[in-house]
Amino acid sequence: MILINLLPHREAARKRRREAFYTGLGISALAGGVLAGIIFLWYAAQISGQQDKNLVLQTEIKRLESQIKDIATLQAEIAGLRARQQAVEDLQADRNMPVHLMNELVKQLPDGVYVSSVKQENQVVSVHGVAQSNERVSELLRNLGNNSPWLTRPELVEITSGAVALSPRDTRRVANFILKVRLLRASEVQKAAASAASAPTAASSTPTAAASTRAKT
Repeated sequence: MILINLLPHREAARKRRREAFYTGLGISALAGGVLAGIIFLWYAAQISGQQDKNLVLQTEIKRLESQIKDIATLQAEIAGLRARQQAVEDLQADRNMPVHLMNELVKQLPDGVYVSSVKQENQVVSVHGVAQSNERVSELLRNLGNNSPWLTRPELVEITSGAVALSPRDTRRVANFILKVRLLRASEVQKAAASAASAPTAASSTPTAAASTRAKT
């Protein structure tokens, strides 16, 4: 027996394929939506976690800034206390500076040099005087620069020729001078003495090391 299908099977097949396509499309859309939702939730969780971390960091930064301000205030107070302490120490040390000044001037004045006035401003001393010659003034400058532990950096400001009447008939030419010199504080004198004491020790140790090297060779 021959069976003949008179139904529209091609249209039914197309319908089945269409329905399968739409079903697959819906499943894909649903899967895509679920995947997109999962990704969105993951990123939202990451953003929330980062925001929490940022909040913690901002809190710590504010706390550290407060501590830094406190430290800066303490450092300023410590610097002020040290400055006041140094000022008190300088005042105590400066009480004896005029004594050292007059003592050194008496020691370092060569014969034929006379001081007429002395003026001190802080650590700079201006000396006005009269000398028998320019050579005497040069000798005074050398003495102040090389022989005194309390006086340093002498500087000749002015020297002019003058005359002194020893008697109505005897007039002698002299040199009027003005010089400046720096008066050291006690702490500066101690540092200079310590440096001078350590210099010979270092110089003597160098030849000894060289001699030992030659002996080994």
